[in-house]
Amino acid sequence: MADKDNAVVNTIQQAPNLRSNLADMLTAQIESGDLKPGQRLPTEQAIMTATGVSRTIVREALAALRAKGLITTRQGLGAFVSNDPTPRSFSIIPNDLQSIDEVLRVLELRMGIEYEAAGLAALRRTQEDIDRMQDRLDADKALEEGGYGAQEDYAFHRSILVATQNSYYGRLFDTFGNIMVPRQWARLDKMASAERKRHAARMRREHHAIFAAIRDRDEPAARRAIRSHLSKSAARFEELRDATA
Repeated sequence: MADKDNAVVNTIQQAPNLRSNLADMLTAQIESGDLKPGQRLPTEQAIMTATGVSRTIVREALAALRAKGLITTRQGLGAFVSNDPTPRSFSIIPNDLQSIDEVLRVLELRMGIEYEAAGLAALRRTQEDIDRMQDRLDADKALEEGGYGAQEDYAFHRSILVATQNSYYGRLFDTFGNIMVPRQWARLDKMASAERKRHAARMRREHHAIFAAIRDRDEPAARRAIRSHLSKSAARFEELRDATA
């Protein structure tokens, strides 16, 4: 390989949690200018040799970069940084969430977004918003009935963003979809019946606290309730991470 290719691979090799972060590392190098427009990336084999990951992992990382418009491929020549590598859109796809650490990063992002959204919703919500939120308070029922509850949970949280009367909040949240807590990391299928019921009851209490604060136009309480809810979710995932480390 050329020296510049060696430099790229050496940087990748030093990255922790390489399996989940290879795409992030390459993206960061492109966005920082370390990998310049038009520059050729190391070959798949070179990355595999340097990092020890499988060809599948390398191809998934490169596919994620292509989907974001950061790289292009040329038949027989390899992958190159796009001439205009600025990402055109933001999205979170299942391949982004290959570890509990990645799930925690998404929850951290959501906390910043939803904390402000809950406050705005309390100030701006309409009766239609309250009716919609009331209809969405059924994630706990899905859990108790043996379901996963992701779609119901997503629908409730999205109704909060809709209540801000700022359509950009809803559009941003749509980038998460119901993968915001991926099935493979939730571990709900491993819960005993009693534990599942306790989990559903906790979700019910936390969702109703958020709902009541927004309904009552209590902005500080709405912010506290959503932060508490997401913080407890993050704490649970931290426990799972530490237990499986």
